[in-house]
Order: sequence, then structure tokens, then C-alpha cells
Amino acid sequence: MGRITETVKVLIIVNVIFFIGSLTLQGTSFSLFAFWFPYNDNFHFWQILTYMFMHSHQGISHIFFNMLLLFLLGSDLEYRIGQKKFLFLYFSAGFGALALQLLFYYLYFIPGYQAFIDAGFVKNEILEFMREERYNTAVLQFTDQDTVTNMYRSYYSHMVGASGAVSGVIAAFGILFWNEKIYLLFIPFPIKAKYLMLLYFVPDIMGAITSTSFYGVSNIAHWAHIGGAVIGFITMWYWKKNSFNQHRWY
Repeated sequence: MGRITETVKVLIIVNVIFFIGSLTLQGTSFSLFAFWFPYNDNFHFWQILTYMFMHSHQGISHIFFNMLLLFLLGSDLEYRIGQKKFLFLYFSAGFGALALQLLFYYLYFIPGYQAFIDAGFVKNEILEFMREERYNTAVLQFTDQDTVTNMYRSYYSHMVGASGAVSGVIAAFGILFWNEKIYLLFIPFPIKAKYLMLLYFVPDIMGAITSTSFYGVSNIAHWAHIGGAVIGFITMWYWKKNSFNQHRWY
């Protein structure tokens, strides 16, 4: 691993500043800067960006591992593709992560919401029910309890963390340095980049499909990790495939 780039350094510093600031402000910071489901009163448009710099307060493992992977892989990736492409990839992966996770929130939200509509309620009444964490049992004539529960979970769902953006960095790094051996602090032997991708993403794929967590934590946004990885993979694959000049990547 070479010298850390200014871009990676600034990203890490901003994440740490947000983390320390959110520890001070507690719930207020999450209300303002985490990404909330669009029907929730806490939702603001700027959260599509700021959520990437927020991290869980349940220990430091969330921010630690995200920043460690960014530190270990980000600079080498930026040296090869340049600052502009690196930033484009990083934030595109973060937006892609949000988009895929949000899609699944809507898939859980819409059936319950439609059941309320079918029961004769209007939007303002439905949102009032959700704000007060209650509902009218009349809606159960049109659906079941699990569907209503899933709708409420989506309404109160919020996303934080750089994991989606970092997933894009990992996927792009794997494509660019496919067979290159790298050393990671938490693995006592060198590992090829392609195997690092498998080690990182297979648990997320399994967790997303089975709704269980390999890591023993229930609130991991597996689809967000996958969404970020897909954007990173496709973007780097396209750049690599179309670099037909004297600087072509092999």
C-alpha cells in the first residue's frame, strides 16, 4: 500500500468529524443527517448525501471497519484511476447503495399502505397512525398483521454509514487488481483481491436473501452493500474495458 492520498484522508476525516459530532448531538444528528424513509417526517433531501458520513453509535466497529477498508484500498485505487474518477465512483456507489435498499423498503411499505387505502383511509390519516405507532384494526380485513408490521418498519427505517460507498471501492479494487495479493491488518497472510471481494460480499448476499446476518447484527443493510458493490463493479468494468490508450489497464 502506498502513501494515503489527500482525497482518502479528507473522506476519513469528514467521517470521523460526523461521528464525533453525532455522539455529541445524539438523536438530533440522526434526525437531520441519517437517511429516513421518504414518508417519515424526519426525511430531508440532503440526507441522500449526509447519510454516507453518519455511523452507528453501537460501538466503534461500524465506522472503524469502513474507514480501515477505505484507508487500505482507497489510495491505491485512486492512484490508478485519478481523483475525479475515484470520487465519482465513491459517491455513485453510495447513491446506488441507497437506491437499492430504498427499493426494498418500498416493497415492504406499499402492500400495507395500499391495505389502508382499501380500508378507506386517506394519506394524512395513514401517516398520523404511523407517527403515533398505532393503526385501525379495520385494515386487517384487507391484509394481515405481518404486512402492517413490515409497513411500519419501513416507515421508521433509516440508513447510516459509508458501507455502500466503501463496497463500491472494494468491488472496483477487485476488478482492477484481480489477481494481485494484498495484505490486510486483520488477515495474517496475503490474499488476492478477487478473494477479498468474495470474503466481503458473500455474507451480504446470503444475509439479503435469508434475512439473517452472518455477523450477528440484525440491522445491517445488506442490499445497500450489494447496491454499492454493483455500481463499483459495473463502473470499473466499463472504465477498464474502454481504456484503449497507452495507459490501458491490464
